[in-house]
Amino acid sequence: MSKSLEKFNISIQDSKNLLDLFNKLSQNNPEYYEVLKRAGLVMAFTAWETYVEDRLMESLSQQMKLIKGCSLGDFFQKKLDEELKRFNTPTSDKTKKLYKEFLDIEDVTEGWEWSNYDSVKAKEQLNKWIALRGEIVHHAKDISANSQPHKVKKDDLSKCITFLEGLVKAFDAYVEKVL
Repeated sequence: MSKSLEKFNISIQDSKNLLDLFNKLSQNNPEYYEVLKRAGLVMAFTAWETYVEDRLMESLSQQMKLIKGCSLGDFFQKKLDEELKRFNTPTSDKTKKLYKEFLDIEDVTEGWEWSNYDSVKAKEQLNKWIALRGEIVHHAKDISANSQPHKVKKDDLSKCITFLEGLVKAFDAYVEKVL
């Protein structure tokens, strides 16, 4: 198990805690505590993004030691830092591109297989969850009387957390295998 996976397991706990809080507190005033589900989804994807970046850095660490301090090493580090600054909302395509560019893994998403997911289904599901995350982050909730129900259901958050845990474990095992 990589250090990145260990860190992810700690980070995803924030989302689990927010879901637990929602379950406990929403009995009396569910509308007031809806924010906990949205925050939980955002935190789950923060854990995912951090994992993708950390795993890349962890995988590169040995190679970087060999070129650290020379002009090639400085150039590579600068390019990596620039790319990671621009890297956000890691969809399957963005993640695939990043790992191809820096680790020369042809298609890191090929290893995204576990339980009821094959690579294609995992990529589709990840991208759907990321789209939902984008909706809740970039669009304020309509507070009019005719507003739609909340975008994040309790089951959605639970399923998303479980999905990301499975994805990260499969991702980690695949990177370990191909490197």
